[in-house]
Amino acid sequence: MAAKIKVLIVDDVEATRDSIRKLLAFDPDIAAVDQAGTAEEAIAKARAVQPEVILMDINMPGMDGLSATALLGNEVPNACVIIMSVQGEQEYLRRAMLAGAKDYLIKPFTGDELRQAIKQVHASEQNRRKVIPLEARQPAAGKVITVFSTKGGVGKTTIATNLAVALGTRSRQKVCIVDADLTFGDVSLFLNVLPRATAADLAADGEALETGQLSGYLTRYDDYVDVLAAPLRPEQAELVTAAHLGAALKALRGAYRYVIVDTAPSFGEAMLTALDEADQILVISSLDLPTIKNVKLCLEIMDSLAYSGEKVKLVLNRATGEGGMDVREVEESLRRPFAAVLPSDGKVVVPSVNRGIPFVVTNPEAGVSQGIFNLAKGVAGEAAGHEEPRGVVHRLKRLLG
Repeated sequence: MAAKIKVLIVDDVEATRDSIRKLLAFDPDIAAVDQAGTAEEAIAKARAVQPEVILMDINMPGMDGLSATALLGNEVPNACVIIMSVQGEQEYLRRAMLAGAKDYLIKPFTGDELRQAIKQVHASEQNRRKVIPLEARQPAAGKVITVFSTKGGVGKTTIATNLAVALGTRSRQKVCIVDADLTFGDVSLFLNVLPRATAADLAADGEALETGQLSGYLTRYDDYVDVLAAPLRPEQAELVTAAHLGAALKALRGAYRYVIVDTAPSFGEAMLTALDEADQILVISSLDLPTIKNVKLCLEIMDSLAYSGEKVKLVLNRATGEGGMDVREVEESLRRPFAAVLPSDGKVVVPSVNRGIPFVVTNPEAGVSQGIFNLAKGVAGEAAGHEEPRGVVHRLKRLLG
């Protein structure tokens, strides 16, 4: 018989703690081992009972739940924290994930939601703790795919993370996603992983890059996908040079079938290295005039860098006919077809981002997920097409010439 998941309940309201305990009592796989009314008490009890999951209220007198969560990452590193809050705003969720929380429950929640969250974070953490035997793998002819855009907010990280998971799921081969947005990278947040080491730690240890033994710096997402996370603090970005990034990509290419590189929207030295090392570059666009203008300039720069037409592929994200632009006219203006067109689906994408679970996992049948799987086919070398929105009359030719 499998051991029960040990849960510590932390809330300053006794009635709330009792209600949660009663909800958990209905599940034979979960045991509420203790309760705490303050963050300080929670830390002390967590040290004593070593829970696997801690349900942490975000607002408490004295030390708040986010501060306690950050401390617990060092005090009880094997415990997963689920934040509970009445606030549902994105900023609260982001702060919780940065503090190290594994999930975020908005009060009031149902018993099913609570039990599902506990089991999900526990199962995910068990998978992530497995040792990554990178050095023991046979060298493979890995393929580096760099996901790039000249403008923020076009869904680059969303596409990169979902593409990595889709490739792993589809090919059953190892994939590594590298967060090369060294200043403000969000790959760990989008995949809801807490990295124990980052690219900054890797850069500080020159021996690891020289020998290609990177396993200690990677974080496991699932059985197929590993993550090389961006530095945790913006000021650490300067520790990672273009040479460091290039060496890491060469080492990862030898150990993974696919290496997905998420990038910053710039042509800095490190980003140029990520582009140079790529076997394929996916340039992300959307159907708005500023982005199209920037993509056109981006393609001109890539032409000047002598990147072949086969190396650079265009991906249209959030395709919709509401903006007044036609896909075919955009392609004609850019003198390049879109390799994939991903439909706009905020109802699927936004909850996925907020929970840190890729939509190719939560909603594999959705149109946007099918678009990612179709893109994965193209990346893997299979034939892939796309469907384009129709029925819109537009003026892009006149605006871009």
